[in-house]
Amino acid sequence: MVSYIIRRFLLMALTLFGMSVLIFVLLRLVPGNIVDLLFDSAGFVNPADKALLEEELGLDRPIIVQYFDWITGLMQGDLGYSYVSEQPVWTEIAPRIPITAKLAVLALVFSIIFGVPLGVISAVRQNTMTDYILRVVSLSGLSLPSFWLGLIILMLFVQWFGYMPIYDRAPESFWIELGMYMIPAAAVGFRSSALVMRLTRSSMLEVMRQDYIRTARSKGASERSVNYHHALRNALLPVVTIIGIEAAFLIGGLIVTETVFNIPGVARFLVEAIRWRDYPIVQNLVMLIAVVVVFTNFIVDLLYAALDPRIKYSE
Repeated sequence: MVSYIIRRFLLMALTLFGMSVLIFVLLRLVPGNIVDLLFDSAGFVNPADKALLEEELGLDRPIIVQYFDWITGLMQGDLGYSYVSEQPVWTEIAPRIPITAKLAVLALVFSIIFGVPLGVISAVRQNTMTDYILRVVSLSGLSLPSFWLGLIILMLFVQWFGYMPIYDRAPESFWIELGMYMIPAAAVGFRSSALVMRLTRSSMLEVMRQDYIRTARSKGASERSVNYHHALRNALLPVVTIIGIEAAFLIGGLIVTETVFNIPGVARFLVEAIRWRDYPIVQNLVMLIAVVVVFTNFIVDLLYAALDPRIKYSE
């Protein structure tokens, strides 16, 4: 098990290194840069001033030198300075990370507490009216875009309660903050819960057809024990995989949701940074998302051993 963890850490490091190179190079391949945007907005181009600004921002140096400076600073905790605000990147990003993290966690909790139980119920009551209703709900969740659902929620709140549940100020208490995030979290988590529900249902149905389930029933085990002790535990392995993928997806999938609900989070800030070609902001935010994705996959791999004792990580 220790050797497996070490190998996984090395693979994580290699993956993150490859991602850092890819992120850095792709950003430089995009036509135009911050200097072009600044001079275009001013309506004139003075080649001498433009060259001086590029030199001040370090954009005139070879790309490999720029990458080495960035990755060295990143390992030392120095993320550089924003080209637009001229503030340290960490100062710009840090206040927004908890906002997006809270929204993503609430959306993930929503998808789990609704998706897994309803998927189990749908499988246990296969081909009943309950199953048909839950399958329609899950298909609706997969079909409705989160931004469209968010707009519908906003219009319904205006129609029924006379106000819009958008982020307009810093919350004064935990409960106000929870209520402020619950609505956008439910909007973005509805799709995830539908996906988790369908996968839980299909996985449960597959497991319930196995021989050991019939053996458990023939030995007199109760339906509750068969469904929730024997079947559910073995059916959770692919469900945990999709939950891990959704957890990573939510970080990048909140861009439109944060815009619709006026939430000043990381995802919305990333779009603004891309528009201004603010390389330090963009590459550090995308790198943060890559770290979250890789680390989530690592946690999922470790959960396999706890959920399925048949899996052995040995030499």
